[in-house]
Amino acid sequence: MSAPANVLLVDDNPKYLKDALPYYGYNVRVAIDGIQALEILATEKTDFDIILLDIMMPNLDGWQTLKAIRKLEKTKYIPIIMITALSDEQKIVAGLKNGADDYITKPFVLPNLLARLEAVLRRSEWTKQAKDGSKELSFKSNAPLKTLTNRELEVLTLAAKGANNKNIAEKLVLREVTVKSHLNSIFKKLNVTSRTQAVLLAIQMDLIKN
Repeated sequence: MSAPANVLLVDDNPKYLKDALPYYGYNVRVAIDGIQALEILATEKTDFDIILLDIMMPNLDGWQTLKAIRKLEKTKYIPIIMITALSDEQKIVAGLKNGADDYITKPFVLPNLLARLEAVLRRSEWTKQAKDGSKELSFKSNAPLKTLTNRELEVLTLAAKGANNKNIAEKLVLREVTVKSHLNSIFKKLNVTSRTQAVLLAIQMDLIKN
């Protein structure tokens, strides 16, 4: 993103991230619980690019806050990363189904969180561009598109979520060189030259869901 991203940090113990994130170029606004977060989102004019939402908080926990944010027209499309000490995969999956875009478990290392922030923001930006009907995608071609294989769709779906080649290889139990081969095949079939173009075109054509 060209301008610094506006982050709403919802955490009853925010000092570490409140101090660290501005160093990496993020504008940070803090809410110490879900109630304060909803008040900020409802009353302040700031357009938040992403929300970091802790789960264990007093008054209104992260799950309840997530559901409330997703019900409001003004806020329902803001990307949300859940911060959790939970290791229960079922609860994490439930959070994703309820509208979270990603999650990170405590304790975490800052580079990991920063990478997830960048990936979710990048995916959000792609989605905005793809939904902007006033913009023509200059990379689109009149040439017929070839059908992607199931494996290529899996690779492209993970790429759309911000995964790099190494992440995709680990997730799909492939070698990185195989992932690169699949991506090259995808580019040729979609008549594009980059990962970003492939993702944007695939979203427009409903080949993958963002």
